[in-house]
Amino acid sequence: MMKQLTGAQIVLECLKEQGVDTVFGYPGGAILNIYDELYKQKKDFTHILTSHEQGASHAADGYARSTGKVGVCFATSGPGATNIVTGLATANMDSVPVVAITCNVGVSLLGKDSFQEVDISGVTIPITKHNFIVKNIEELADTIRRAFRIAKTGRPGPVLIDIPKDVTAATTLYEKYKPAKIIRSSEYIKEVDIQNAISMIREAKRPYILVGGGAVISDAADELKEFAEKVDAPVCDTLMGKGAFNGTDERYSGMLGMHGTKASNLGVSHCDLLIAVGTRFSDRVLGNPKTFAKNAKILQIDVDPVEINKNICVSASIIGDVKAVLTVINRRLEAQEHKEWLDTVKEYKEKYPLTYDKGRLTCPEIMEAIYDITKGEAVITTEVGQHQMWAAQFYKYDKPRKFLTSGGLGTMGYGLGASLGAKVGNPDKIVVNIAGDGCFRMNLNELATASRYNIPVIEVIINNSVLGMVRQWQDLFYEERYSYTTLQDKVDFVKVAEGLGVQAKKITDIEQFKDAFKEALNAGEPVVFDCHIDLDDKVWPMVNPGGSIEDAFDKSDLEAQAR
Repeated sequence: MMKQLTGAQIVLECLKEQGVDTVFGYPGGAILNIYDELYKQKKDFTHILTSHEQGASHAADGYARSTGKVGVCFATSGPGATNIVTGLATANMDSVPVVAITCNVGVSLLGKDSFQEVDISGVTIPITKHNFIVKNIEELADTIRRAFRIAKTGRPGPVLIDIPKDVTAATTLYEKYKPAKIIRSSEYIKEVDIQNAISMIREAKRPYILVGGGAVISDAADELKEFAEKVDAPVCDTLMGKGAFNGTDERYSGMLGMHGTKASNLGVSHCDLLIAVGTRFSDRVLGNPKTFAKNAKILQIDVDPVEINKNICVSASIIGDVKAVLTVINRRLEAQEHKEWLDTVKEYKEKYPLTYDKGRLTCPEIMEAIYDITKGEAVITTEVGQHQMWAAQFYKYDKPRKFLTSGGLGTMGYGLGASLGAKVGNPDKIVVNIAGDGCFRMNLNELATASRYNIPVIEVIINNSVLGMVRQWQDLFYEERYSYTTLQDKVDFVKVAEGLGVQAKKITDIEQFKDAFKEALNAGEPVVFDCHIDLDDKVWPMVNPGGSIEDAFDKSDLEAQAR
């Protein structure tokens, strides 16, 4: 049945078509018509008014990553729209399905430097999967439907729709539409590639599986487990791949790359076949591409053909959705046996375990405490820096969508907004954001959002009074020239949090943290912990920037060199 609706009404009806019931945003002049209609349809939507548009874009991102749905955010024209740019770039780098709806000045005012006008479509071309500006109301509904389809299909990503204000006020006929089911990308899976991959696996004596974010996106955890068992291979992952393969499984050897485990870095360096599942081989994983997996053939499985041979040349590839590809291979591949190789990797794990200094408060010990208390069931979000690496290393992720972090763009200020989106999308799950003190300052105003809606996230600030990761590099590679990385000042995070309506506590030892964290789980409101650690704590192991991952070193290696 066709109805005469305004553009604003069409926007909301199209969101309902897509099953959207949650939106993060911030109103303004150009988007007022949509917000006026949203007021009339309060019962149909949960709208979270964030403290800043960047917070809205990160919340939509966290909602999408944790639920597997499309995250949606609203922003007005001009600075409202430009404030979501960092969030869109973050989502784009990590392949997160987000639809951002912005409004602009009227069509007749475009291009005239009107008040709060900006060409947000032009601005976001390089950082979105696609974007639109809708100047004709007749095209509005189909454009929104297309945007959601683009955001979800193939390699997901953010899509922006910019709508001039007069288009939201105009009227046209609207007919309800039922979206077609998104089919996993299998049309590019070639029989010859499958056969070649199976042959390579059969011939391998020392295979290793590297898991990336594509395995999380495709919900391929079950297929991946079966695949690892059939290949009989050890498994490592990237930062984005956490949880796709169970981090408690005996085959798992830890993260790969700059701050990966020595076991994984050595194992991949000595393997004869590296099977890369849904990973794009970022520089932080590769180290030196000339020496990466130098003894191995590389088989890459990815939905995006652009990623094949982009950062490293591979021996063979299969283009297609990870879940679809693994389903086919699992059906055809007979069980392999590599006991000797698995024992070798096990020896690496035993010889080079992850360690940390005992006897004082550290982030690794905090992460282990959170893991024990939550029994590994929490959704962990992070900011970017040392705490991010410790959160990846010392919390065991047994399922996908339990670790949300900015891997590609490395966005300080991402985690708090993302945690709000994750908690709104998963109200029954424990959500904990791990932040550095520098990162916390970036978007701490979102604590006001948490208190306004009583969103019970737990914010754990790892406070070392410095920009920890940058300082670590300055210490190791810049002869201890600590240029503007020391934050020691008079800011009291406990008082700041309390001023924003959130209960908070300063933490100085692990037993104090454990007791306080247990209380926070039952508080039913947001809580902040200001955890004070030593400013010289470092993330180990580490690979020199551009160095070979085989040469990963830790504190004991440096001490041995000094002797």
